Amino acid sequence: MSGKKYQKIVLAYSGGLDTSIIIPWLKENYGDPEIIAVSGNVGQADELEGLEEKAKKTGASKLYVLDLTDDYVDNYIIPTMQAGAIYEDYLLGTSTARPCIAKGLVEVALKEGADAICHGCTGKGNDQVRFELAIKHFAPNMPIIAPWREWSIKSREEEIDYAEAHNVPLKINRETNYSKDKNLWHLSHEGLDLEDPGNEPLYNKPGFLEMTVSPEAAPDTPTYIELDFEKGVPVALDGVKMSAKDIILKLNELGGANGIGLLDIVENRLVGMKCRGVYETPGGTILYKAHRTLETITLDKMTAHEKERLSVTFAELVYNGQWFTPLREALSAFVSKTQEKVNGKVRLKLYKGNIIKAGVWSPNSLYSEAIATFGESDYNQKDAQGFITLYGLPIKVQAMVDQAK
Repeated sequence: MSGKKYQKIVLAYSGGLDTSIIIPWLKENYGDPEIIAVSGNVGQADELEGLEEKAKKTGASKLYVLDLTDDYVDNYIIPTMQAGAIYEDYLLGTSTARPCIAKGLVEVALKEGADAICHGCTGKGNDQVRFELAIKHFAPNMPIIAPWREWSIKSREEEIDYAEAHNVPLKINRETNYSKDKNLWHLSHEGLDLEDPGNEPLYNKPGFLEMTVSPEAAPDTPTYIELDFEKGVPVALDGVKMSAKDIILKLNELGGANGIGLLDIVENRLVGMKCRGVYETPGGTILYKAHRTLETITLDKMTAHEKERLSVTFAELVYNGQWFTPLREALSAFVSKTQEKVNGKVRLKLYKGNIIKAGVWSPNSLYSEAIATFGESDYNQKDAQGFITLYGLPIKVQAMVDQAK
């Protein structure tokens, strides 16, 4: 410990194990400062219940609960989905939420005149980078406290010991102590039996899955849905106009009931290690599929291929906490241009964990049945001869040179 003292610290507060014990720890180690807890509501629902009472009981002077749900969907989720950004099959649920929350965190810190910001991210994870890069963007001179990089606690078991010794109320126990992150887009599970990649996730164990069900438990009859898009943004579900946020929430219900959105991966973390996680992203998985399906008939070949290449870079920027960077903004500008004619309707069939395309229509469709048909058309097949002659000219010349030698 540096022995430094602060008057007022703003804490990114979820009410989970890490942030719950951080409040008394900060008071013990930084000169008994005032602790202002800030929770960003990005759709974690019941996790916000009783949060104010818990925060104050453990030593915080007040709790801000910031409603970030619309901001999160409109300014982070949708642009990332439009970009087709996927990191190693992961739909970036935690990655997109962190810069949104961090921005709200800094706003409160500046409003309250805080002299430090604290977060509960571990020194092993990606979130420490995501939070701190966003904080540096909005408050470059703000001191940042990361207890996991300072204290002597080495495991979640020792955290529980500390919580029990300081009478910090917990909703978990040692047997169900998965590390989870939940918002309106996804739910992640890490730790315990999942730390061994050889263990099959307990999908059918009561209480393990929260947003979806195992495909075995899904209905034996499919569910059909129709999604309408305007400029790449979802605007209606089954003919009913609604906000993108409400569409995602409804897709979570429909997808979850049909076992959609399960992902079990070993991903490459930013800090260099591999980590195994299980994700539930029912609505997001459907939305990505529908959007990509619509793009197949509305984007020209070169734009679609270049967009696909850049989507990898976009995903890495989001995953690595570089949302507030010139490159991400430039890529988003490119993506926005590509979305101008991504208008239309997509029909999908949801069945036991599968998303099956069942139809796609667009007023901007580049697909011409009159040209592509196997029947009689206006396409002149003789034109292909000249095309192949010119297209294959470099190959022919190279072969002639090789033979001459």
